Amino acid sequence: MSFPCVRVLATALLLAAVAAPAFATTTHHPLQQVPGVYHQQIGDLEVTALFDGTVALGRSELVGIAPGAVTRLLDHRYVPEDGKGLQTAVNAYLIQRGNHLTLVDTGTAGCFGPGLGQVLGNLRKAGYDPAEVDDVLLTHAHPDHLCGLLDAQDKVAYPNATVWLSDADAAYWLDPASEAGAPQGVRFAFALARKAVAPYVASGKLHRFRPGQALPNGVTALDSHGHTPGHVSWKIDGGERQAVLVWGDIVHFHAVQFAQPQAAYEADSDRTAAIASRRAMMAQAADGGWWVAGAHLPFPGLGHVRREGEAFAWVPGEFAPLPAR
Repeated sequence: MSFPCVRVLATALLLAAVAAPAFATTTHHPLQQVPGVYHQQIGDLEVTALFDGTVALGRSELVGIAPGAVTRLLDHRYVPEDGKGLQTAVNAYLIQRGNHLTLVDTGTAGCFGPGLGQVLGNLRKAGYDPAEVDDVLLTHAHPDHLCGLLDAQDKVAYPNATVWLSDADAAYWLDPASEAGAPQGVRFAFALARKAVAPYVASGKLHRFRPGQALPNGVTALDSHGHTPGHVSWKIDGGERQAVLVWGDIVHFHAVQFAQPQAAYEADSDRTAAIASRRAMMAQAADGGWWVAGAHLPFPGLGHVRREGEAFAWVPGEFAPLPAR
């Protein structure tokens, strides 16, 4: 016994097979990923993750942990890796509350070469005009976080924004005297930092602050120094017992540093302080149930942290439709 719909389908398939040419052809289209934009509603905040590109970080850049332990943690985690290192995302975050737009970090612009520098273009693809951005909050002054203050023509990318940089990072990275005494491997970053902020300084748009200071619109700078002298993480209140912690460079190797928070990154300016900040930010995010936005977590880098004994685990956010407006 067969149902009528099955008989109709079988007849249609038979006719299609008879009518089909002996050799079917397939049209190939150039492959490309969709724009690096992801939206997440968090309380009364509309958070838009903006993809800048990826960089490669070598396993050897993890310190304070045995190579064998790194291998075990990376096993079956499927982090893309090539001869240059582990694929590591670079993300920035646009946060809208009402009509107020806040951008946290700006990406690399042209500082790190091809394949990066996509934040400004992705912001436009998300439907925003850079001139609408009211505040740019910098977690720290490394090139992959502030070079995007300028566009491809080295012009001001966010002409109407106030730029917020911690006093400790400004004092260090914008001072030529600091450059002279810095490790050789990071000296290139000083000139890039001065260049990126120069037009904002000239127009009075660079605002220096100290951690713990509350900014307008429910934003608080939390001290998370260690990766740089003035690194901060930005906690943004979303109301309805919701908050998002845009934590900057608390984590670079997600497959390792949640399970082993004591594993430091070679580029940390103060590794002991960086480890303490990582533990503190992870603990606060886990205990508070905060959303986390990570600059170097797999795009879109939005999710939560949970405790696992003395360590932690990353819980990526699930794709969700946006509420109707």
